[in-house]
Amino acid sequence: MPIKIPDLLPAKSKLQEENIFVMDESRAFKQDIRPLRILILNLMPLKQQTETHLLRLLGNSPLQIDVGLLHTNTHTSKNTSQDHLKQFYKSIADVKANKYDGLIITGAPIEQLDYESVDYWKELSEIMEWSKTNVTSTLHICWGAMAGLYYHYGLNKYMLPDKISGIFPHTINDPFEKLVSGFDEEFLVPHSRHADVRKEEIEKVPDLKILSESERTGVYIVASTDGKQIFVTGHPEYDALTLKKEYDRDEAAGLDPEIPENYYPNDDPTQMPKLRWRTHSNILISNWLNYYVYQETPYEL
Repeated sequence: MPIKIPDLLPAKSKLQEENIFVMDESRAFKQDIRPLRILILNLMPLKQQTETHLLRLLGNSPLQIDVGLLHTNTHTSKNTSQDHLKQFYKSIADVKANKYDGLIITGAPIEQLDYESVDYWKELSEIMEWSKTNVTSTLHICWGAMAGLYYHYGLNKYMLPDKISGIFPHTINDPFEKLVSGFDEEFLVPHSRHADVRKEEIEKVPDLKILSESERTGVYIVASTDGKQIFVTGHPEYDALTLKKEYDRDEAAGLDPEIPENYYPNDDPTQMPKLRWRTHSNILISNWLNYYVYQETPYEL
């Protein structure tokens, strides 16, 4: 089934090239169906890139989805035009009275800042508090996952001695959990972060369960017992070249970055990396939409 997005959103043409079923607003208006309403709080600097990443995964579901884009007013984006934000994005003030089936909170490259030092932390806290009563289930990604664990459960993040960057094998802890249904016993996930959350602290919270982890990168998926809060510390939405773009950017800036682990063939940055995690990413998002959103949300929001 299609995802419904604004007619002129730049991601539309890219998704159509990939045969992702995209329906624009003018066509969707003619259909008599109640799609799932999913809101994306996009905190990433390159917002158009992240839009494409997430819409690609949402469009792989058999469910019809009406996607809305949200940004924070208390931060001025340096990498996305104000025209794009004004045309396609809303703020929490615009949607506060609305109900949504699902919310996705993206990552942000700000792990090295204390949460309260982030210029939009107060606004983000307001959004996460609002989500408790206005959203059926919220999916937090990377820094968004760490921020969510801190806001909802008081769990701190810890700086790593070196940045985790690359593609890493993961395992599941309970194959009967709905969110990991259909996962391989071992699967690959991209990570790109400077901070981490500690397993032993999560295990002390009765309302949380660790569903997946990695020997190299630690905890990967955490879920609340009621399924309303899902935390994913990696970047399953990344495409084949996202880590390459990050590496090339840091190399050009003279930061002498480490080569992303298990990413380039033969660890050679002159070779093109291959996409080896899309199956997992598609199943993860489909399971979230099906089991934690579609089957839990009321027909009348």
